Amino acid sequence: MTLTQETMPAPPAGGPNPPGLDVVPVRHYGRWIAAVASVLALAGLIGSLAKNANLHWDIVSDYLFAGLVFDGLTTTLWLTAAAMALGLGLGTLIAVMRLSTSPVLYGIGTAFVWVFRGTPLLVQIIFWGYAAALYQYVKIGIPFTDVTFFQAETNSLLTPAIAALLALGLNEAAYASEIVRAGIQSVDPGQAEAAHSLGMRPALTMRRIVLPQAMRVIIPPMGNETINMLKMTALVSVISAHDLMSNIQDVYAQNYQVIPMLVVASLWYLALVTLLSIPQAYLERRYGRGSARAGHTSPLRRLLGGATRALRTPDKKEAR
Repeated sequence: MTLTQETMPAPPAGGPNPPGLDVVPVRHYGRWIAAVASVLALAGLIGSLAKNANLHWDIVSDYLFAGLVFDGLTTTLWLTAAAMALGLGLGTLIAVMRLSTSPVLYGIGTAFVWVFRGTPLLVQIIFWGYAAALYQYVKIGIPFTDVTFFQAETNSLLTPAIAALLALGLNEAAYASEIVRAGIQSVDPGQAEAAHSLGMRPALTMRRIVLPQAMRVIIPPMGNETINMLKMTALVSVISAHDLMSNIQDVYAQNYQVIPMLVVASLWYLALVTLLSIPQAYLERRYGRGSARAGHTSPLRRLLGGATRALRTPDKKEAR
């Protein structure tokens, strides 16, 4: 009698097959055909790009590590880190406000999300870049009086870099607040009740009990937001913030090599996204250790695990 692995329960790990039964592995020919076709298509695409003379790989190599490109790259990294820090900090505050029982706090948080999530990011960047057209001076004082503590010209305060940071950070805060709120709501309310019964204050309970458990839900989408923020910094070129994409545009406006310069920008964005994926994977593994389940490992990890077990387990004939 012969049974396939899909028609009978798997034997215990490390145990022999049931007596009188030969377990035959299922052949997945479609997977092999799809894998071979995918590899051939990918190899053909890479070969065509490598041999395409219109890409001018010599120009790509000349500008890949150029000083102007590195200056834009520094601005891009600074904007990404600062905007994500502003967005995550303010977004956490907005999320707590939206979960508050106070109608005033809930209304303010909801209005914030409604405005900054409901308008395009490009519009917000242009608005902050040209805010001086709306308010010529920035004043801090007592409302409805002539008492002024601080006053300065808007153009001197809102430089292109600061305007880009405000636009990116406030827009990210609206999305981060929804991610943090979803993470907080995923935690069992009994956890907070147990902490309160031990005498913990609400702020301490949120910081020590709720948020650490919510990180398992927060980190994956927040990692995607960080990668998305890295790419969205290219929009600040409309207000001359001199990021990576803005400097690339300045170069191909002079040498008219649009495609090679876009390849340079793409290579740097791909490299940065790859580097950002490493800490995201580490944090996901760190905060998801308690919820790891069998069968949810990656195919590569299962393959390596199977190879390791095969090396450690001696062959039956050799054992005899």
